[in-house]
Amino acid sequence: MTGKVCGMCGGPLPSKADSRGRAAVYCSAACRQRAYRSRRDPAPDVQTLIAEVGRVANRLAPQPPEAFLTDLTSLTSDIGRLRRIAQLALRTKDENVTQAPVTETVDEVTFAGRIEEHQRELRVHCYRMVGSYDDAEDLVQETFLRAWRGREGFEGRSSFRAWLYRIATNTCLDFLRRNKRVPRPYDPLPDVEQGEPPQFLPWLQPFPDDSAEIAEARETMELVFLAAIQHLPPKQRAVVILNDVLGWKAAETADLLETTVASVTSALQRARPTLRERLPERRTDWARTVRPTEEEQAILRRYMAAATANGDSRIMAELLREDVLVTMPPNPLWFSGRDVFLEFVAQSLDPTSPTYFGEWKHLPTVANGLPAAAGYVRRPGTRIYRAQVLDVLRIEDGKVAEITAFEPHLFPAFGLPLTLT
Repeated sequence: MTGKVCGMCGGPLPSKADSRGRAAVYCSAACRQRAYRSRRDPAPDVQTLIAEVGRVANRLAPQPPEAFLTDLTSLTSDIGRLRRIAQLALRTKDENVTQAPVTETVDEVTFAGRIEEHQRELRVHCYRMVGSYDDAEDLVQETFLRAWRGREGFEGRSSFRAWLYRIATNTCLDFLRRNKRVPRPYDPLPDVEQGEPPQFLPWLQPFPDDSAEIAEARETMELVFLAAIQHLPPKQRAVVILNDVLGWKAAETADLLETTVASVTSALQRARPTLRERLPERRTDWARTVRPTEEEQAILRRYMAAATANGDSRIMAELLREDVLVTMPPNPLWFSGRDVFLEFVAQSLDPTSPTYFGEWKHLPTVANGLPAAAGYVRRPGTRIYRAQVLDVLRIEDGKVAEITAFEPHLFPAFGLPLTLT
């Protein structure tokens, strides 16, 4: 050893007597990585972060929505940093190579990169399991945290991808045990003859289209499939997704769920009839494409044109199937039948009506592989069009068979603005 010390930890440096090139500055790859990270991300001042969180939280106000979103984004970022600091502080000395806040070796950096490669498909997997985009985002992060904590336990007996799927599936199952979600029929609306109520799933959310993420046939991402699979018990749901959707063999699914092949086969035999009861009869004839067809895009354009204050109700009537179903999760409002729905819409689009809602504009987008219209409304007396609703259309035989209308808080995830001028 030389008399020089490591520029990061102060320990002795390895001897360079028998080697050429520049003298070492750090004693190990871990110290070199810590030095690099400290230059990029100086250690945060926790008290300053806490004070900033309090300052932003105290000024939160829903109006104007642009400032509201900016403040919420800032809060999410700062709270996330505080959470990571707290998690690092809870680690024992045995878990850390050094006592610095960031202690990554080259192998650990590689490990983190391998996890990141699977982020997109794991997000889709968690979304299928729970039916909520927001919850899926949280569950993917929890999956990565569990994988990081248990990285020493990965022995390579299965593929790294299968190991991550095991963690993600168990994370989702734990979530579903804590959060009992049972679909129930919508309540009937007073004085409205609507027929048999559909199933109410207030947690259901749309998934932003990304052909890199939704590489499978789109029927396994459509809302009607997501709604149907939510009726299965969590373990059956996991078996169907792994076996029928992802195409895993029964033995692979059994290994992941730590059960037997006979148990997996039995779960599939119980789950498939339930799904058939919940899915449309013509599901096998649906287009197996990732994105909407040209015909669907044309219908979407006509739908957006008709869904305005100056739109032609006759065009809207031509677009809708007579038994069209309209739901609005998480709101309990629903409509079954073209005439009932159009009567409701006509009042809100008529400027002379006392229930006139405002002037509308729409932007086309894609959700769950289906055509969707992002609706913005300019309320009477205002100048800005504000995000109001995301209508996801299911089209059969050239007609809109189902409309699922969602609240606009996921517009940023779709790359959509919250206001239009």
